[in-house]
Amino acid sequence: MQNFNEENEQEQDDELYEHYSFTAGKGQEPLRVDKFLMNFVENATRNKIQKAVKNGNIHVNKEVVKQNYKVKAGDFVQVMFEHPPYEFLLTPEDIPLDIVYEDDDLLVVNKEAGMVVHPGHGNYSGTLVNALVHHFEQLPNNSSGRPGLVHRIDKDTSGLLVVAKTEEAMTHLAKQFFNKTSERQYVAIVWGNMEEDKGTIKGHIGRHPKNRLWNTVYEDGSQGKEAVTHYEVIERLGYVTLVSCRLETGRTHQIRVHMKYIGHTLFNDERYGGDAILKGTTFTKYKQFVENCFKVLPRQALHAKTLGFEHPTSGKWMSFNSDLPEDMTQCIEKWRNYAKHANT
Repeated sequence: MQNFNEENEQEQDDELYEHYSFTAGKGQEPLRVDKFLMNFVENATRNKIQKAVKNGNIHVNKEVVKQNYKVKAGDFVQVMFEHPPYEFLLTPEDIPLDIVYEDDDLLVVNKEAGMVVHPGHGNYSGTLVNALVHHFEQLPNNSSGRPGLVHRIDKDTSGLLVVAKTEEAMTHLAKQFFNKTSERQYVAIVWGNMEEDKGTIKGHIGRHPKNRLWNTVYEDGSQGKEAVTHYEVIERLGYVTLVSCRLETGRTHQIRVHMKYIGHTLFNDERYGGDAILKGTTFTKYKQFVENCFKVLPRQALHAKTLGFEHPTSGKWMSFNSDLPEDMTQCIEKWRNYAKHANT
């Protein structure tokens, strides 16, 4: 089955998680680690074990080992992966959901900023998945084993997500995201006055070579995956700009990375440096004004405003639109007033 869900956008896990661990018995004769694990890991295949070794996900006595390492008596062996153990994802939690549409096949959720979409490093509970498995008993798993998720957005990004309720809906919707026939439009506040009224940003996105918490653009396409973002200016507000961004692809942190790449980092995007004062004057009052804006909007200024797709059963085109949340509207109003007075 083709992995249609690789077109997703969400925070990357920040460290490895233990899935299996074993202490070799006293009578353990020296045995290659891949063969040793074939005997102990449930449903293991040679290919799966070898891939884990190649990716540096097999640890012996807390150290990464190569495939030819021979396990001996007393060795502590761990199998590590970049996501929590599967069963950990399925803890139901009674968390309210803002459901804007629901039928037998799917639902559309308006996610608030601060809610993580699925469990991961540092966020083991309180996620959208935890809420979904509480409210809906039998959601289909996507290719990563996450119930109902067709696509994802970052923790501190607010806005619309579609969730599949049946296997057929999951496959149909995931194909649309993979084939770029769905519609996803975001609104962002970015630093600086954008020169062009509209444009397209193209550049492969992949993990940063030195900081694994960042993604970055590889201009020559030598690494990462193709990423395309179309943007259009909504309103110019002096030292920041309100923009609309339409995703053609859905790479991790795509809008955040692309905007930083063209010199217009998202306002208050802590991970990518937008929580510093990147444009403006040196006046103390200006610094205080920006800090007040940060307090009003304590996250990156990004909202998944519009979502469109073909209904998996009826074939009807469905389009949903969500209002900007209060923290973004208050921040925009502050900048609007500042720009007005700065020009008088």
